[in-house]
Amino acid sequence: MTENIYAGLTQLGQATAQPATPDEAVLERVANPHPGSPYLVRFTCPEFTSLCPITGQPDFAHLVIDYVPGDWLVESKSLKLFLTSFRNHGAFHEGCTVAIGKRLVTVLAPAWLRIGGYWYPRGGIPIDVFFQTGAPPDGIWLLDQGVPPYRGRG
Repeated sequence: MTENIYAGLTQLGQATAQPATPDEAVLERVANPHPGSPYLVRFTCPEFTSLCPITGQPDFAHLVIDYVPGDWLVESKSLKLFLTSFRNHGAFHEGCTVAIGKRLVTVLAPAWLRIGGYWYPRGGIPIDVFFQTGAPPDGIWLLDQGVPPYRGRG
């Protein structure tokens, strides 16, 4: 009988309350079914929101997360809940983007990860924030993140 790699999941397939903060959010992982085979996983979140820590006004971003799994994959429902936990979280664009990348690295220990935070303008200035763990592994099909430079981004 094969091991059930989904046995430890606590959120998938059941009602799960929205975490109030990123610190309260639980990022879950499952075993990579293809360890040792380098491949790229991409998550795109075009409607990410957080709050300005000074004014409390909403900030909006288009996030693109690329990673090459090691032994673990992130469970997507838990990732969605984690990302939406920023909705009432006050932090600057740089703080949100890098914190998301670092949290994923801590939970997954990926072979490689990058996150692009393409923030919509406030005060007329868009801010783009990029974080990655190093050079991508050889042989990975690495696509452009597909978010054009700001000209009415959407």
